[in-house]
Amino acid sequence: MHTKHQIQRLLTSAGVRPNKRLGQNFLIDLNLMQLLIDSANIGKGDIILEVGCGTGSLTEAIAEKAGFCLAVELDHTLAEIAHRQLAEKKNVDIINTDILESKNTISPIVTVALQSARKKYPGRVLLIANLPYNVACPVMLNLITSPDVTADGMYVTVQKEVAERMTAAPASGDYGILSIFMSAAGDVKTERILKPTVFWPQPQVDSAMVSFVRKEEKLSRIKNMELFSKVVNLFMGHRRKMVNTSSKLANGALEEIHDWPEIFEHCSINPQHRPEQLRPQDYIAIANLCCEHLK
Repeated sequence: MHTKHQIQRLLTSAGVRPNKRLGQNFLIDLNLMQLLIDSANIGKGDIILEVGCGTGSLTEAIAEKAGFCLAVELDHTLAEIAHRQLAEKKNVDIINTDILESKNTISPIVTVALQSARKKYPGRVLLIANLPYNVACPVMLNLITSPDVTADGMYVTVQKEVAERMTAAPASGDYGILSIFMSAAGDVKTERILKPTVFWPQPQVDSAMVSFVRKEEKLSRIKNMELFSKVVNLFMGHRRKMVNTSSKLANGALEEIHDWPEIFEHCSINPQHRPEQLRPQDYIAIANLCCEHLK
């Protein structure tokens, strides 16, 4: 793991500075880095995805415990630094690419690499990362909903605002799509609030260390993840409207459903409630009935 001065020296020798546009705030508290790694309880068969590996500080410590670590870094210069620093780590692959092909899709290069690793390593797929603020939400959502690659757990540092959205309860100001998917797919917990001083350069806001553990018993209640996603996005896209009004704005596959009042009644949902008042289990119930109606 690298201290602040070591990171500064590596960047200076490469003739670069932290890129604010890319959300480059390096975690420099070694104790917190170790806490993040320890909280994941990494096993020798586990596959770790790290997004925004920077100079490879966290990657190096992950590689000591994991079966395989796939580190993704968008910045070409930082990816080259990480390559040099981790050249002797045979269980590390560093990919210089954007983790997201689009808002709703993980990069195919990353997907293929993780699928290939799963054939070789029998353990879990875990996201462990000091996540760049600008990709945190879509990355985590994709690792829950993607049919191609999913994470069994996530152990990340994110902006405090994102952590609040991850753990928010229905009817609260922070409750939204991220909260619904996190609760519907597993257990999420804020482990610790992090002050700006543990990063370099210091961000303008507090951050948080958050853990998410995928729970198959929860996921088994969702008959069709793609349809569940469509239902959540439909209603939470109009969160301030009444549920009944939002249903009239359905498009795509959901446009084929014409008996929304019957669905709401069957799910014991007041059609005059707003989507932000519905619980994750309410959305699961709606989506499952939609699935039946579309057969």
